Amino acid sequence: MMGIWECCENLNEFVDQNDPVSEQPLIQHLLKTAEALRKDFPDLDWLHLTALIHGLGKVMLHPSFGGEPPWAVVGDTFPVGCAFSESIVYPKYFAANPDVKNENFSTKLGLYTENCGLDNVTMSWGHDEYMYLVAKGNNTTLPPAALFILRFHSFYALHYAGKYDYLMNDEDKEMLKWLRVFNKYGLCSKNNMTINPEEVKPYYISLIHKYFPAQLRW
Repeated sequence: MMGIWECCENLNEFVDQNDPVSEQPLIQHLLKTAEALRKDFPDLDWLHLTALIHGLGKVMLHPSFGGEPPWAVVGDTFPVGCAFSESIVYPKYFAANPDVKNENFSTKLGLYTENCGLDNVTMSWGHDEYMYLVAKGNNTTLPPAALFILRFHSFYALHYAGKYDYLMNDEDKEMLKWLRVFNKYGLCSKNNMTINPEEVKPYYISLIHKYFPAQLRW
């Protein structure tokens, strides 16, 4: 059991090795994204908290959480059980994946039906999926758009390249608008300015208490 702010502090020990822009601890990326959204969307406190926690799945890098290698935690996510898109990073390596030779998994729809909804799609493993499951498993009261952001912010083939839209239902299309707003701030937060965590801690603690239990199962 561990609280969300404690998890944020654990990420003060790590720099995202896959980030070519910033050499700051991960907690700074989370705080800068959250504070930028707080400034521009002051009435949407759920969006501020979503920004703060969107990268907490990277705690899997921590030795107490298994010390997973970065390639297993960060990077693009994508659907499994259907054809891989050329828009996914390093697509040439899918040639070594046995799914590409399996007729059940290698067609456009694969295991799915058109417009089945992304809730019914299995995604590749990474920090997005982990934090999404942690939030759901601890009965967060964040709105559906927040969970959509948590789960799909690294699904660049969808929200950047426009692929896999045939798996989306109408609700997904509405929430994708919020994901695209969020990602503009996530990418712009990777600068060298710093935020003092103690100065903003009281505000985010109040949001954590509003939307989550004090201690979470991880």
